[in-house]
Amino acid sequence: MFLRRRLLSTAAAATAARGPPPIRVSLTESAGRGVFATRPVSSGELLHSAQPLVSHPSHSLLHEVCYNCLRRKPGEGRASSGGDYFCSDACRDHAKGFHDIEKNVDWSLFDYHCSSRDLKYPYMAKRLACMVISGAANADCLNILQPALLHQGTLIEMKEEFELLESTFRKAGFQEEITTCIL
Repeated sequence: MFLRRRLLSTAAAATAARGPPPIRVSLTESAGRGVFATRPVSSGELLHSAQPLVSHPSHSLLHEVCYNCLRRKPGEGRASSGGDYFCSDACRDHAKGFHDIEKNVDWSLFDYHCSSRDLKYPYMAKRLACMVISGAANADCLNILQPALLHQGTLIEMKEEFELLESTFRKAGFQEEITTCIL
């Protein structure tokens, strides 16, 4: 008991000595949420470390990075039967559920739409939707993709992209009630 109290008080003291985190999340006028420094930051200083809830390779890097964590492929990598690279068994295991859903859906129209316009956001929405369908993420987390401020043109584009995403899921045979709770 004494050791536990001592460790906890030492950890609390160390946290207090460091002060508040050197970053904050705020809204911007043009780009939605952003992460900003709250004090001068030294080169090489670690500001924050966390696992992202969702990530997706850009179309141009799809076969150059890990399908899960986006680490660059070092020459020879481990490819799944679908040709996607995973840098480790842990990444392959983490991606299993949503990867299976993504690989069983014809994304050709969606991919063409995104790659011809050099879009990344719809891929993130697709990945998160597949994660929710597979049970790898809870539907409550979907609001993280909602930008804080939207211009009328952006709203029109997003509506088109979500309709394309919904249509792709329906063509793949997903039940309407599943896609309704997601999209």
